[in-house]
Amino acid sequence: MRMRFFLPNPIKTLIAATSSPPSSFRLLSSLRSCRFDWALTRNHTTLRSQIGRRMTSIAASVNNESGLARRFWIKFTRESVFAMYTPFVIALASGNLHIDSFRHYIAQDVHFLRAFAQAYELAEDCADDDDAKVGISELRKAVLEELKMHNSLVQEWGLDLAKENNINSATVKYTQFLLATASGKIEGLKGAGKLATPFEKTKIAAYTLGAMTPCMRLYAFLGKKFQELLDSDESTHPYKKWIDNYASDGFQASALQTEDLLDKLSVSLTGEELDVIEKLYYQAMKLEIDFFSAQPLFQPTILPLTKGHNPTKDHLVIFSDFDLTCTVVDSSAILAEIAIVTAPKSDQNQTEDQMVRLSSSDLRNTWGFLSKQYTEEYEQCIELIMPANKLDNFDYKELSTALEQLSKFENTANNRVIESGVLKGINLEDIKRAGERLILQDGCSNFFQRIVKNENLNAKVHVLSYCWCGDLIRSAFSSADLKELDVHANEFTYEGSVSSGEILKKVESPIDKVQAFRNILKNSNDDKKKLTVYIGDSVGDLLCLLEADIGIVIGSSSSLRSVGAQFGVTFVPLFSGLVKKQKEYNEESCSNWKGLSGILYTVSSWAEVHAFILGC
Repeated sequence: MRMRFFLPNPIKTLIAATSSPPSSFRLLSSLRSCRFDWALTRNHTTLRSQIGRRMTSIAASVNNESGLARRFWIKFTRESVFAMYTPFVIALASGNLHIDSFRHYIAQDVHFLRAFAQAYELAEDCADDDDAKVGISELRKAVLEELKMHNSLVQEWGLDLAKENNINSATVKYTQFLLATASGKIEGLKGAGKLATPFEKTKIAAYTLGAMTPCMRLYAFLGKKFQELLDSDESTHPYKKWIDNYASDGFQASALQTEDLLDKLSVSLTGEELDVIEKLYYQAMKLEIDFFSAQPLFQPTILPLTKGHNPTKDHLVIFSDFDLTCTVVDSSAILAEIAIVTAPKSDQNQTEDQMVRLSSSDLRNTWGFLSKQYTEEYEQCIELIMPANKLDNFDYKELSTALEQLSKFENTANNRVIESGVLKGINLEDIKRAGERLILQDGCSNFFQRIVKNENLNAKVHVLSYCWCGDLIRSAFSSADLKELDVHANEFTYEGSVSSGEILKKVESPIDKVQAFRNILKNSNDDKKKLTVYIGDSVGDLLCLLEADIGIVIGSSSSLRSVGAQFGVTFVPLFSGLVKKQKEYNEESCSNWKGLSGILYTVSSWAEVHAFILGC
């Protein structure tokens, strides 16, 4: 039940990554400046809209500093992740992609590149700016060079294009989309195909670049990503020539040039016309995912995790933390804010039948004092539990013993909160309303919905949280149509519908969490083979992350990583970890996901979790 809002924790959004990370306590001050005033405007002002407007304002300031192409690439990061986590791409990166799959891919890509060159030619004809024409012409020449590279691969691998002449449906859809766009035949566009004026032709050039840019950026991104995974002296990767091409300075420059041209051609367009480009960009990204997904595979692949899942024999159990794993804002900050804005003013008399509460100013001062005390003591506690020297090997027992000390600290700190009376007098309806409007991390609710709504999976989702109030969590997930999730958290006690200030403690420490984790598995009444996944973001999740078959760390908590590393825990980016496992994967082997290995996998978003476990 750690008071995490007292600590410096970044709001895990892409925007927060571009600015100095605000602590949850500073966030509390920020939320107060929004002036929610639940008691006066409960039916009109929502937490979501208040925070949303603030986030939108921050996003606008960030977006103004970057071009259109860059903003779209960031906005559609989820799609780039899904493309990266397709079985074909993972196998290609690992080097164990079957040669027949690569041959088929090259043959399909030749069809695609020819359409790409033709689209550039049509775009060049539509552009009315000489510099733009020259730029597009250079890009078209680069595509023709890329085709030459493909021809050398054809010769190297003995590919007979005559035999591989069949074009699959995904390639057809992609090439038709490109050429239709370059011809002005854009779905939903008024007067599609009519190029009556030079300005209309210029717009088509911009639209065409909007449909082509995501492919260029995605391949540049994958090329660099693959190259990072190659050993410094590795020359045996069978597809190194392909990787080197897309990681090369020349291709990276072409991708950047395409983006610059899109930015330039879009300068004079209206908001409605920019929306058209955004839709084209998104559609192109989706088609790219479909293109990779359509490539035939002639070997077993490690992805997606549920690929070989048999609901009659297997049982998938997903565990997740809540605060800052699922949410954008720590729940403690929300509960504190409700308490402060609904508390009586210092000069306001309280009636005899009302529960005696601290005034709003006293509450604010008390929270400030508790915050300072907690922060100082927490940092001291973390220092004390660290071993003098970093352990050479992972030692779960030593880590568990150390975290018992942290558990004692958490219990003491939470007792202070209860004794202070700061949680007293909060209305249950206000808690539920705040939960309904609590902002969840992008992709979180969609992932859980895909898990629990799929009857063929035989999967359960358990949320293990230090949150002081389970009602807040249940309300947040109920509003996302996720009543099936099992919530294991602490609970407020109530007098009628108003909190008494007491907390029914169930999960307030790392030891409590891991015990709850074990009990859930122990009490599972079936003899099916269980595969456990735990997703978390803080030191309090460490033991559960390590005991699960697969532990996934989301976000960038420095304390989690520093504590784990000192006790021999290894943190591996999920993508590179999967590529390594794919290298060793064959018909006879299994994925070998086993708990207490000392390895945790890191991700930056729920999109990676989704793509890994469920696929696209």
